Amino acid sequence: FQWSSPPEAIERFKSQEIWFPPPQFYEFCRLCNFSSLRELQQFSSARTLEGCERWMPVMLSAADGFIQLLPGDELYPEDPDYTGEKKMIMSTDKKVEDLMKEGGIFHRIVIKNMNNLAVYVNIQAKYKHINPLMIKCDDSDYNSRL
Repeated sequence: FQWSSPPEAIERFKSQEIWFPPPQFYEFCRLCNFSSLRELQQFSSARTLEGCERWMPVMLSAADGFIQLLPGDELYPEDPDYTGEKKMIMSTDKKVEDLMKEGGIFHRIVIKNMNNLAVYVNIQAKYKHINPLMIKCDDSDYNSRL
């Protein structure tokens, strides 16, 4: 075990020293908004009664990677599979880069491979929550559309 700040954990992930799944990568990117535990606690206390939203990532399989679609993303289905019973996986022959260039409303995690993730969010978070910082593990630049 090793204690790391969220930015340090992301750097260790990018250098392939450690691995964590996409939902944890997303949360580490959210935690990067706070410079201290006290700041995080103040944020958490201030929004504690605002509520929360239940959501499940929906996997979109592209020609050269995957995208985990999250609520608010323009490609997120209206009726997602919250239980996993439907085994819903969307697919396309398009490349990730093309999907990113065509899109305009993003709330997604782009997965090129196990150690190459990127978070793209340009929607307003609900319930006074905070969006993750958009951090990517490669040098692709889709930010020109954000």
